[in-house]
Amino acid sequence: MSEIYIGIDLGGTNIKIGCFDEKLNLLCKTSVTTEAQMEPKVVVERINAGTRNLLADNNILMESVKAAGIGVPGPSNVENGMIIAAPNLPLFKNVPIRDMLSEKFDKPVVFENDANVACWGEHAVGAGKGIDNMVFFTLGTGIGGGIISEGKLLHGFNNNATELGHLIVRPGGRVCGCGQKGCAEAHASASSTAARAQEAIEAGAESSLKKVLEANKQITCKDVFEHAKAGDKFATETVEETAKCLAILCIDLLHTTGPERIVFAGGMIAAGEQLLGRIKHYYEEYLWTLKAEKTEICFATLGEDAGIIGAAALALHETGNK
Repeated sequence: MSEIYIGIDLGGTNIKIGCFDEKLNLLCKTSVTTEAQMEPKVVVERINAGTRNLLADNNILMESVKAAGIGVPGPSNVENGMIIAAPNLPLFKNVPIRDMLSEKFDKPVVFENDANVACWGEHAVGAGKGIDNMVFFTLGTGIGGGIISEGKLLHGFNNNATELGHLIVRPGGRVCGCGQKGCAEAHASASSTAARAQEAIEAGAESSLKKVLEANKQITCKDVFEHAKAGDKFATETVEETAKCLAILCIDLLHTTGPERIVFAGGMIAAGEQLLGRIKHYYEEYLWTLKAEKTEICFATLGEDAGIIGAAALALHETGNK
């Protein structure tokens, strides 16, 4: 049998596990649940048991596994394979999960931030395949991201570079969860797009979204895009503000890292051309005129499997030729 690589995506409510061959073809996958008050040892054991059960159920020997990769949320120390803190897993403080898993598997384990893992997945087999200089954004509750420069993930001296959602796009603007004002995450994530709309309507803005708020007690990002598409002026203005902020992010990263491609992922890309077209519009409007730029802006292609694909791809990249 060919060499097998395991990809693990650790989340606050579930753990996704995928099994791949050396060409990164997905052979099988599963998921196991996590709970907020689980101790790290319990979570590691769940990953170990889930992985071994997945292999056994698909007649794959553990001896065939060359290595595993894991993507983790929150601040981390990549060099030491340590989770410093994890959203929705409050007991995870300075947890050396890479070494804990390596001991359970008796295999090498490659450790990385979850946004970087998804970025690497798109680089390996998705929208960034063959691109050695790319920027990757995830648009969801917040805005995450990763940067690949000259074929390598950018980490920075403290291993926590590429907090792209915390680039400031509106100085003095909305307060972000990080404590800064005007972060991209506070203005252009899916949750902040919905929050901006809801706050304005509660303050008296006229919109067809008012009926949604009255009926559901909240407005979602999907609601905003749907009502904008239907012609609601206020919803359209809200979408435009989100697109402007994302365009500014693209320009800032263009001038910082010189990417050949900028890739957007996450739940908000379900808006399709309604979002992408407006980002491109403002990108072209705001971009300098000193020279023509060839950077392409597009959507990711791997969907919900980006985490396990990227984790396995990193494991292959780090250990496949050793």
